[in-house]
Amino acid sequence: MTKQGFHTIGEVARAAKVSVRALHHYDEIGLVRPSGRSRSGYRLYTGADLERLQQVLFFRELGFRLEDIGPILEDPGFDRKSALLVQRARLAEDAARATALVALIDATLRKMERGEKMGPEEMFEGFDPRKHEDEARERWGGTTEYKESARRTKGYTKDDWAALGAESGAITTALAEAMARGVKPGDDEAMDLAERHRAHIDRWFYPCSSEIHAGLGEMYVSDPRFAIHYDRHAPGLAVFLRDAIRANAARK
Repeated sequence: MTKQGFHTIGEVARAAKVSVRALHHYDEIGLVRPSGRSRSGYRLYTGADLERLQQVLFFRELGFRLEDIGPILEDPGFDRKSALLVQRARLAEDAARATALVALIDATLRKMERGEKMGPEEMFEGFDPRKHEDEARERWGGTTEYKESARRTKGYTKDDWAALGAESGAITTALAEAMARGVKPGDDEAMDLAERHRAHIDRWFYPCSSEIHAGLGEMYVSDPRFAIHYDRHAPGLAVFLRDAIRANAARK
């Protein structure tokens, strides 16, 4: 018989729509540890355990890696209500952006079915390359690099942003493909791709020296939001890029 106020692992798995195996893994890595055990040794979860599991799943929905979630939850300053408000804002922003992009896809398909061409403005309606502008200004607004980036991008058209995005996407895809083929970060191919990445920043945003690029590489790994961007393409890609950037800087 289950202890009062506790939930069995099976009950939690069904409610949270995760596998028992996943819950075992969360326990093993210290991410969500059940507070109790039955007389037979089976895991038992309290309401507080379920709240923690809910947070883990929210962070997972936002693309965070398991190894990044633990330190966030263990931070003495972590506040569940504040986290929920931030998560709500992020998910609402993602939902709005996804809705706009779905509408753009539908409009594009309708035009294709009718054999009609879309104008440049219409073709890129829904893309918002400036969605992180406020955060960037807060973090780097006083730097020379940020000011130069703001100066350059202020005059970019939607065609410019489309070209920039296509170039960036091609580099990221090439990095992911190289990693999948077993290319090492210190191999010439990986370092050449890292150099393309540096040159892309240098061309479109601000003068990017090898030293600045190496600092960016560290940030791509240490800041979960940047890590998410790369690891969505391929797990471990953020670390692969950072190491390739390090190697490329060293060979110079």
